[in-house]
Amino acid sequence: MNLNEEKERLLKDIMETEQIVSLRDHGFISPKNDKDIISYCSQLHTHFHYEGIARSGIDVIFENFMDGISLITSKNGLKWDDVIYLLGIRYADIQKQGTVCIASSFQDVKQAKANRQTALLPSLEAASALENELDRVDVLYGFGIRCMGITYNQSNTLGAGLGEKFDGGLTYFGQQVIERMNQLGMMIDISHCGDRTSMDVIEASDQPVLITHAGARGLWNTPRMKPDEVLKACAEKGGVIGVCAAPNTTLTRKRSSHSIESVMEHFDYIVDLVGIDHIGFGPDTFFGDHSAIQHAFDARLGISDSHIGEEFHQTSYVEGLENPAEAMKNMIGWMVKKGYDRTEIIKAAGSNAMRVMEEILQ
Repeated sequence: MNLNEEKERLLKDIMETEQIVSLRDHGFISPKNDKDIISYCSQLHTHFHYEGIARSGIDVIFENFMDGISLITSKNGLKWDDVIYLLGIRYADIQKQGTVCIASSFQDVKQAKANRQTALLPSLEAASALENELDRVDVLYGFGIRCMGITYNQSNTLGAGLGEKFDGGLTYFGQQVIERMNQLGMMIDISHCGDRTSMDVIEASDQPVLITHAGARGLWNTPRMKPDEVLKACAEKGGVIGVCAAPNTTLTRKRSSHSIESVMEHFDYIVDLVGIDHIGFGPDTFFGDHSAIQHAFDARLGISDSHIGEEFHQTSYVEGLENPAEAMKNMIGWMVKKGYDRTEIIKAAGSNAMRVMEEILQ
């Protein structure tokens, strides 16, 4: 990000003094073009780039610790035992690190920056591992999970994923799960839900709902993006929308080559639609080959519907937003370069997300 001296100082000051929150990023290291990437992802002892996260400038990351391992090893969705084992392994590793910490409360989130650490907020991509056991929500909360998606691309016992042809909306069990999440103080994510399920979840929740990593379907007509009605309903409930930068997602018709410019076109669109108080960043980046993981997921699950609707050229990375060490800093730098004022930048960089965390986390 090429900035003049004055704007470089502003960016540095914001990064150093304000809370920088990524609503979705990954410290996981994905092998470059590894033909056996599914086997690698299925291991509990995969590599985590602690040094890269330490250099990112991010204070809080909604981190799912690659809970998708079960999604690519089983067509039946997340396995309960795998999730518990995964959390245990990750927590044991993190306890031996000085640059990161696990956040279980809003106070933990605030304290991390003062301690010069990155707070990892344990999250799950989807609630599939619950199967039909409501008490598992409490167990996950006890294991530190503070944000959970309702579905991934496929349907589960709660509702419909965005890759389904038919969306029957939130189930009765899904309503029970949302009620329990509200009671416990666990944030709800609808990034991978179908449209009707997304609207049902927003209506059912007593608390703000997050779209941690997505974009605007008004700019790029694929199921992975959210329609205006969902974006507006999320904002009206007090929620925050994190703009995604995963390869081959937030493109636009003006910019079919995926870059920071196409990603930030989604940012501008959503700001115009719902206002600066309901926007954030959820880059969803990896260290290494993100596209290889995407292709492995799609091939194993037989799902490619999340990207249908537009023609585009496949890319291995998003230019200017290649990995977590660069993405948040460059997205905030883009706002500085484009002349957003300091108050607006701070809101998008983290204070909007902090507001929701303060309301929900207990």
